[in-house]
Amino acid sequence: MDYNQLSFQLAAVTRHAGQFIRQEAATFNRSHIELKGVHDLVSYVDKETEKLLVAGLREVLPEAGFITEEGTEGADRAEEYNWIIDPLDGTTNFVHGLPVYCVSVGLVKGQELVAGVVYEVVRDECFRAAKGAGAFCNELPIHVSDVPDLNNSLIATGFPYTKFELMNDYLQVLGSFMRRSHGVRRVGSAAADLAYVAAGRFEGFFEFNLNSYDVAAGILLVREAGGRVTEFLQDGDPLSGRQVVASNGLVHQEMQNTIREFWHEAE
Repeated sequence: MDYNQLSFQLAAVTRHAGQFIRQEAATFNRSHIELKGVHDLVSYVDKETEKLLVAGLREVLPEAGFITEEGTEGADRAEEYNWIIDPLDGTTNFVHGLPVYCVSVGLVKGQELVAGVVYEVVRDECFRAAKGAGAFCNELPIHVSDVPDLNNSLIATGFPYTKFELMNDYLQVLGSFMRRSHGVRRVGSAAADLAYVAAGRFEGFFEFNLNSYDVAAGILLVREAGGRVTEFLQDGDPLSGRQVVASNGLVHQEMQNTIREFWHEAE
């Protein structure tokens, strides 16, 4: 299968879904919000966008199944290929009118990521990657930064909204990164964070309690842009491990060492 050609088709489907989100943002009001869990928001925009993606992706690769955030009816897993979909990564930003939210779709063959797209809706930036074919933003090649050390790095993170029993460990890790880098940013979308690492805007990103649909496309973007992605305390599979450390590769060991000083619990 030509994963690069398939990623072009994926980008078109993802952009179409993003156009729907952009249209709805103009008239959205908070009365349309639902709660999936504590501080975990969802709206009709998430659900309708997912339906658009499922319908479009079925045409791209009919034999593929789906791993979805919102559980669109009939979007079941398949044995070989599966699309991993987050229809609106950054829902909290969206409902509050903050302009960073993304459509994120990755394709796995078994457990191997082979194609991915993160479309940042407001900036109209389409980050695309395919296994062995590199990473692109609006079809211009992107690469991780060449900053060699943490001291000169800008780091991204995501603040936890559950699993508060790990808060003390997280705050100590956060404080250490604040002291050892140019600064720490919280964009509010893991998909955007990973795309920005791939594009060299951040040197690194770390977050815990993530799901596969938050990170699938972004992991492939970082790797195809020359970076590295692992779990916090080991070099396991971040797609299923719930913890992600992504970097330009050059500062990765420093990032893991910084986390290891204070992080005592495996998820």
